[in-house]
Amino acid sequence: MQINESVIRNVVTQVLAEVSENHRAPVANATYSGRHGVFGDVNEAVAAAREAFLQLSQRGKADRKRIIDHVRRISIEQSEELGTMEMEETKIGRLEHKIEKLKTLGARSPGIEFLRSEVYSGDLGLAVIEHAPFGVIGAITPVTHSLPTITGNAVSMIAAGNTLVVNPHPSGKRVAAEGVRRFNQAIAADLGIDNLICVIAEPTLESAASIFSHRDIALICVTGGPGVARAALNSGKRAIVAGPGNPPVVVDETADLDRAARSIITGASYDNNLLCIAEKEVFVVDAVFQPMLDAMARAGAVRLNERQIENLTRNAISQVGDDQHDAPAKEFLGQDATILAEGAGTSVPVGTELLYGETDETNPFVPVEQMMPFVPFVRTRSVEEAIDKARQYEHGFRHTSIIHSNNVRNMTRMGQLLDTTLFVKNGPCMASLGLGGEGYISFSIAGPTGEGVTTPLTFTRERRCSIIEDLCVLGQPQDGGH
Repeated sequence: MQINESVIRNVVTQVLAEVSENHRAPVANATYSGRHGVFGDVNEAVAAAREAFLQLSQRGKADRKRIIDHVRRISIEQSEELGTMEMEETKIGRLEHKIEKLKTLGARSPGIEFLRSEVYSGDLGLAVIEHAPFGVIGAITPVTHSLPTITGNAVSMIAAGNTLVVNPHPSGKRVAAEGVRRFNQAIAADLGIDNLICVIAEPTLESAASIFSHRDIALICVTGGPGVARAALNSGKRAIVAGPGNPPVVVDETADLDRAARSIITGASYDNNLLCIAEKEVFVVDAVFQPMLDAMARAGAVRLNERQIENLTRNAISQVGDDQHDAPAKEFLGQDATILAEGAGTSVPVGTELLYGETDETNPFVPVEQMMPFVPFVRTRSVEEAIDKARQYEHGFRHTSIIHSNNVRNMTRMGQLLDTTLFVKNGPCMASLGLGGEGYISFSIAGPTGEGVTTPLTFTRERRCSIIEDLCVLGQPQDGGH
């Protein structure tokens, strides 16, 4: 029997409607309505998010789009106020980039358009594969992008039909709570559903652990350093983990050096190097090492000499933990280049975006994810050595790597050897997230668990619905219906 396209469409529509109806749970009394997502207790926050999920389950994709449109609109229209609030609270990064991140997430974060259903039809019937929500998602967000990470996650998770409970970094808790309150208030006024996004007002390690272990948290999404990544992976729940990075840059003898310099400055100075994708260390082949340093100066970066680098390393890198490992000193993390210059024993013009200088690979700025606007340049004998060292100091995070080259073989070798989630060629790191390059933006880049740059599909589970044999029973009458 030949099945025409209109019959298949009718059947798919009917199957999806029936599946949606069958999976709707009764709506609980909205006992937490009016709280606008801000809670002091994890159990209350999860219960409120669960109630919101049950209500959201009664709505279609059109309402999900209305919901995330409110999040996007507020992120754009109130970006200056919220960005300033985040800058004043966290005291790291650059104000113009705090504002820009919120605007960009509002405009370019992936929404319901990323959701799709797949249909397989044949002699044996029809199979429809749709993507269903998990339920309530527990999220941990970093101080480096407190509200932007919540914003991007909320758009993707709600577009997929989920709700979320966020344990923000304590140093960004106030802006997180205020942003969430504004999002929920607008959504509730329009659609009558409150607490789609819930936040813990006074986050602690204990509240994070409670979210990880809560029976009504169906999925965990964390964005942060090695410690929180390990905790999520050990939680016993499905986890989407955006872990640490230490992105290396390779510059070979075929590169456009002036373009490479502009790209490195743009990426490494963005928000004072707080981005996990930002250029952290540069390996340059000896043949173009000095010309590359000269290109950096022409592009506006300021070079530190050997003594100044020694001063900065001593002041800006500290030893922490029981094992006394190197880490960025808090008083320099995410600070302007002028502050770093003081730590180096010098001064630079106001407005200087990036400091740089020659080091060897043993300098802590090479292996440490330092998150401050100083980039070490390491001389190598060949491009092969540069790529090998890039692999070594990326630490196997498989997060981000960058190459400046016009040699396709070199690009291919580095891409295969490092196998990073993001690989940028001849541009700044942000091009990999749609800023100056193609694609979309998300601040949850799941390298350790393999999902990559997260989208709404990341936060769904696959569900297959099968109809056996005769489709026309559902589509149209059998007699004369060929």
